[in-house]
Amino acid sequence: MSPSNIPGKPWDTPQLAAELERWKLDGRDVSLLIGGPEGLSPACKAAAEQSWSLSALTLPHPLVRVLVAESLYRAWSITTNHPYHR
Repeated sequence: MSPSNIPGKPWDTPQLAAELERWKLDGRDVSLLIGGPEGLSPACKAAAEQSWSLSALTLPHPLVRVLVAESLYRAWSITTNHPYHR
């Protein structure tokens, strides 16, 4: 692992759905950051309350945006009983 990477929690979809629900119930504002090729700055890392690991693989950043969007939509569908996740 490069020193610029933040070790993150490897959430599955139900865990992400639980986090979304917790953020909603807490009335939290949430920001999700995707690091560039050199990772995130030390200031971003220091300010993070938690980090999410999508994969142990190295992924292209445009693909990561799509994966995050789809994962959030799928997790939201669980919290609202939407049929997308089934």
